[in-house]
Amino acid sequence: MKFVKTLMAASLAVAMAGTAHAAVSSAEAAKLGTSLTLVGAEKAANADGSIPAYEGGLTTAPAGFKSGDSMRPDPFASEQPVLVIDGKNVDQYKDKLTATTVELAKRYPGFRVDVFQTHRTVAMPKPVLDNAVKNATGAKSANGGLAIENVLPGVPFPIPQSGAEAMWNHLLRYQGVTINSKYDSWNVDAAGTATLATTGQAFINYPIYEDLNKPIANTDVYYQMKLYYSGPARRAGEAIMLKDAANAVEQPRRAWQYLPGQRRVKLAPSLAYDTPNPGTAGAGTYDDVFVFNGALDRYDWKLVGKQEMIVPYNTYELTYAQDPKSLTTPNHLAPDHVRWEKHRVWVVEGTLKSGARHIYAKRRFYLDEDSWVALASDQYDARGQIYRGSFAFLSQSYDKEVPDTTPFVIYDLVGNSYNINGIVGPYGGIRYIDPLTKAQWAAESLAGAGIR
Repeated sequence: MKFVKTLMAASLAVAMAGTAHAAVSSAEAAKLGTSLTLVGAEKAANADGSIPAYEGGLTTAPAGFKSGDSMRPDPFASEQPVLVIDGKNVDQYKDKLTATTVELAKRYPGFRVDVFQTHRTVAMPKPVLDNAVKNATGAKSANGGLAIENVLPGVPFPIPQSGAEAMWNHLLRYQGVTINSKYDSWNVDAAGTATLATTGQAFINYPIYEDLNKPIANTDVYYQMKLYYSGPARRAGEAIMLKDAANAVEQPRRAWQYLPGQRRVKLAPSLAYDTPNPGTAGAGTYDDVFVFNGALDRYDWKLVGKQEMIVPYNTYELTYAQDPKSLTTPNHLAPDHVRWEKHRVWVVEGTLKSGARHIYAKRRFYLDEDSWVALASDQYDARGQIYRGSFAFLSQSYDKEVPDTTPFVIYDLVGNSYNINGIVGPYGGIRYIDPLTKAQWAAESLAGAGIR
């Protein structure tokens, strides 16, 4: 019996090892910095020039920016749309739009897509880019794509070979090291009534970027977030903390919650996957945050390929808007505040695994080639019908070499409602701060600030 167990363990180890995907060849990786950017985007313009060549991104602040400020003026404020898409002409452009965008245009007469000149503004620090090049020939995906090996902080798979590798690029994307912002989350119901869901103080940290020379271990936390709620009154004093490790099979998400009425910090393992996010009034799940976050294990991931798509981009006017009511119009965000551009995106489809549970049977994600941020998604129910869709609003923090997507919106196309999260304009914008201490990331720290 002991021999049989040993043999089974050895066979399992071999099987698991066999699921590792090798890195790309040196010849393939040589495209990085030549025909491809260092993160794997196509460097050249597209055929008709509507997507320009990449020239290093936006690293110079506009004249109106004050050094050290966390409110970033729109460098493209004077531009006018080159195309307007609405319900009358949406079919003409539907091959360049997400299914959610098409549905919104057909359903609501007031919805429109104002398409502006494309600017490839994404820029990242040189050490992060250098690591992406090293990862091309060194990094591997393992356990059927559920884990990573030999990855340095940076884009793990600049030339992805699978859908899971592309999704890892999104999960490990560079968005700075530590962000601290006060924000609002607003819900707009089917009647068009806008209601404040939460006001909170957010701390978001990517600890893997604190040491760019250290390979990421399976148990290393790559993303952690804690939120202190101060409004509305019914949620004041609540707090949550989430931590995601690089191998969710070995180390699943850890989550804690502090409720003032109970006066103690409790483990909250349900704050993941398709658990409804209470701050969205049922419009979104915990893994809808930032379009997608969390573990990959419930889906089979397919790399569909790269497409030219019209997506929200360089959305400074929305990101730094100071009046939430100007954004939260009935049925959809105010079109005047949303800038759209044509960009190349990687399309990745997730199909729910047999025996796995999730309210979304199929998900389609659109990952920006320049930043690997998930800019949009379409979610489908078990009948194959469009259920929900999300958009992230990217703006380059040109003073920090950081692409940011703090605000995001979730449309519930069945409930005819939506939620916009991460409205930071009323509170001074997006702040990049020094990393917090280990004590400040301990679960017990939630109780210290969770006072009503």
